[in-house]
Amino acid sequence: MKIDKVLELDELVEIISKAKSTNKIVVHCHGVFDLIHIGHIRHFEEAKKLGDMLIVTITPDKYVNKGPHRPAFTEKLRAEVIASVDCVNYVAINNWPTAVKTIEFLRPSIYAKGIEYNDAEKDYSKGIVSEERAIKKIGGELKFTDNITFSSSNLINKYLDVLSRDVKEYLTKFSKTTTSEDLIDYLERIKNMKILVIGEAIIDEYQFGQSIGKAAKESIIALKYLKTEKFAGGTLAIGNHLSNFCDNVHLFTLLGDIDSQEDFISKNLSKKVKTLFHYKKDSPTIVKRRFIEEFPLRKLLEFYIFNDMEVDKEQTLEMKKHLLDILPKYDLVIVADFGHGMLNKELINVIVDKSKFLAVTTQTNASNMGYNVISKYRHVDYICTDERELRLECQDKNTELIKLIPGLSKKIDCKNIIATHGNRGCITFSSGNSHFIPAFTESVIDTMGAGDAFLSLTAPLVALDVQMETVGFIGNAVGSMYVKVIGNKDPIDKVSLYKYVSSLLR
Repeated sequence: MKIDKVLELDELVEIISKAKSTNKIVVHCHGVFDLIHIGHIRHFEEAKKLGDMLIVTITPDKYVNKGPHRPAFTEKLRAEVIASVDCVNYVAINNWPTAVKTIEFLRPSIYAKGIEYNDAEKDYSKGIVSEERAIKKIGGELKFTDNITFSSSNLINKYLDVLSRDVKEYLTKFSKTTTSEDLIDYLERIKNMKILVIGEAIIDEYQFGQSIGKAAKESIIALKYLKTEKFAGGTLAIGNHLSNFCDNVHLFTLLGDIDSQEDFISKNLSKKVKTLFHYKKDSPTIVKRRFIEEFPLRKLLEFYIFNDMEVDKEQTLEMKKHLLDILPKYDLVIVADFGHGMLNKELINVIVDKSKFLAVTTQTNASNMGYNVISKYRHVDYICTDERELRLECQDKNTELIKLIPGLSKKIDCKNIIATHGNRGCITFSSGNSHFIPAFTESVIDTMGAGDAFLSLTAPLVALDVQMETVGFIGNAVGSMYVKVIGNKDPIDKVSLYKYVSSLLR
């Protein structure tokens, strides 16, 4: 390997400047280049013919947004492989997520991309548009190479052990009837829907520490405090997820009139989400405080700061009047019922009766085990649940999960159900037909928030009458991405999801 060809960006600036001062034409290529193949080699060779010097920059590991199992090779390994290609003069690892600032920093003569980027409409990130603007801004030129192309994602999925055999077999079968363009088209149709999210706002607080052992005189684990992180959870997280895909998201939620956390919520809730706040009397906004051993990430203890009594008659009447006025205005109502006292029987009946299309999840947690079940709702258009919640509803812990769903469908008068199945994937059910979709990743950092992310993107698709197996596929892709996120730190990014589903189906 020609390691001496791998330089820092600062070093490249000086080299490029000297080359251009002697009228040499410097060509710049940029990409992830996760698995170098003949298509890349031909691209580099053609790019080199456009000038006198070829430099290649690569996307650093932390900015590769093609799914939880990418990149397959680290940035250093990718740089070393590219450096071994004779026509490449120099390689550098980028400092930024895209090539835009890199182009402005290095100031090459020509920026070269493969022919597949010639149609900007197919580049969902619109990166090529920004890159063309950047190269023209510095007086350079965008050119496209035209030669044989392959997909690194396709080769990695087929020949490297980043996916299990079951997943590979499933993707091969699924890709025969559905393309990534189909999936992206469905997701784009969410944009103009009018969506109302109903349920409690929750602040998720993570207290990180380093274990220093067992206390000498008490049966407790002692931790050295490291840091605190807070995330917008509950329906706040759902609103944030949806805001990246939909322009019309409204949030009907309950805060506390004591320590409402509105400043934090204002800073951490997307500005695209219109809020419809109500305030629970003599109550704080719900905070779930988790004490966590940072390495490895392990939750040790949890405090609920809340008042989980049902809202009183006066507040029920206030929220009921508000809901009666607004519910008919929405294409989709998503209820995330966390079982902390906001949604009583009277409010649930209003929501069921007045919603055009109703999607519901009822979450089981430490404070409501066995009480917060989906049968609180006598009719739902789409139920999103998990295995534990489904088994609690059916009072059955042994029967095969797929056999329990038809009974739930009849009981709740709901024809569309998805039951997430942990690291096994999910089961979709619609009008008597079931499909199993395996999980696309086995590597998990934090499961908290993954179910809400799954609901956020699947509910609009079900409301749009997208085929349920397709909905489950997208849901699993979202879940696979989100179990890599600590807490609800960041909402699902649209471009990252598009790239991920595209990489899965190549």
